[in-house]
Amino acid sequence: MRSAGEVCPPSRVSPNCYDNAMTDRSPLSLYLHIPFCTLKCSYCDFNSYAGIESLMRPFVDALCDEMRLWAPVVADRRVETAFFGGGTPSLLPVKEVERIVGAMRGAFELAPDAEVSFEANPGTVERDYLRNLLAAGVNRISFGVQSFHDDELAALDRIHSGEEAKEAYHWAREAGFERINLDFIYGLSEQPMERWQTTLEQAIALGPEHLSLYALTIEEGTKLAHDIERGRVPGPDGDVQAAMYEWSCERLAHAGYHQYEISNWCRPGEECRHNLVYWRNGEWLGLGPGAHSHLAGTRNKEQGTGKMGYRFADVHSPRRYIDLVRETVECGVDGAAGGHAGPLLREMRQVAFVEEQTVEMEMADTAILGLRLNEGVDVREFERRFGRSVEEAYGGVLAETESFGLVERKNGHVRLTDRGRLLGNEVFVRLLPP
Repeated sequence: MRSAGEVCPPSRVSPNCYDNAMTDRSPLSLYLHIPFCTLKCSYCDFNSYAGIESLMRPFVDALCDEMRLWAPVVADRRVETAFFGGGTPSLLPVKEVERIVGAMRGAFELAPDAEVSFEANPGTVERDYLRNLLAAGVNRISFGVQSFHDDELAALDRIHSGEEAKEAYHWAREAGFERINLDFIYGLSEQPMERWQTTLEQAIALGPEHLSLYALTIEEGTKLAHDIERGRVPGPDGDVQAAMYEWSCERLAHAGYHQYEISNWCRPGEECRHNLVYWRNGEWLGLGPGAHSHLAGTRNKEQGTGKMGYRFADVHSPRRYIDLVRETVECGVDGAAGGHAGPLLREMRQVAFVEEQTVEMEMADTAILGLRLNEGVDVREFERRFGRSVEEAYGGVLAETESFGLVERKNGHVRLTDRGRLLGNEVFVRLLPP
């Protein structure tokens, strides 16, 4: 959800596609992209940069300005989750985090029980920093641990050690964090099953509320992809990754963790509310360089028709982002003037990509993202949202994938089987609109 995707000119967008959007005042989420990194990890293709620390203050200025630009359009929508992602948000000084949270509270109606998540690199935090984060309003922290083996961390270009990751976890507990997520990567090149098992056992022993486990994937343009192409390191073994995944599912279930999404487990009731918005194809506003947004259109529930929604993204470059937000502010763009997102989007200099969302595209996104969840796609909710049943929209695909043992129908939901979670792309590709 954090990669910026293909950039296309806003001129592709029909002026009329916005006219009736943003009239259904459902809850909203915020994603704040923090682009700073100490060192670009070998496997990472996110929009992040090392060596640009001098831009931190003007970047925060621009981020706060962008919030204020959007504030009039979403003035009567309550923000229920916010997520600081990156990059490495924990490279921001606490004073800058406080400025961002203050601007967020000033620009948006933040729910009293809003989930405010913050990604952190274990090698960049200390006790006092974590205490101050909590005091600033962050109430959920996610550590990018990846492994507890130092040689594996070095191969991934991580700047922390396994012991430093454990130390950061304990500091977060001492600071008062009650919701902690730990991220891990499995299926590294030539990683034996026993080493992955050791890492996961140590994670379970710490007792976090939430765990995210991702198979190593090779992204085009990364250092790791470059090394594999030149034969410097072998690529990951898909069969080994599948075996690690199946073992992890069994082990975490035995340890009392509930799997609620293909790559995510939690203690009962500790799901990441923000990520559930993505998987249910909800609405969120992305702020910062390369950040993506999804604002849905309206639907005529009686006729099953409606107006297009849209997805859009900010320019990738942090420097250009800062300059273009400043230009937008200096031009006197007023979100209150139009009353909805369309006029404002057309004047936002920092918005580099806009895509119309037809009903067919939104249905496909809702089905594909929903199938990532263990509960699957809620059949009633799908029909309420789109005026068409799942069967009407995807009857042929469901019949075919059911015959392959990849999909099942249960308790009013369509969901992936255990086998389907290993072969999810075989289902997803069949749901894409022609």
